[in-house]
Amino acid sequence: MTDSQRTVPYHCPFCGGENLRPYEPPEDAPATQDQLAGRGRPGGGWECRECTRVFSVKLIGLVVKR
Repeated sequence: MTDSQRTVPYHCPFCGGENLRPYEPPEDAPATQDQLAGRGRPGGGWECRECTRVFSVKLIGLVVKR
């Protein structure tokens, strides 16, 4: 998966709602802690229209059982 593709969640991790929409912060939004730490502009977020939270999904890796 490339950075331009999104992992599609089916439920909000906070309220369990299903009314999710892609979210990109506006260009004039205040800097986040990640931006202040030099980690760039976040992207690929999701907005829950039920609880009004914005979140992102990140794949850390796979666990290989031996």
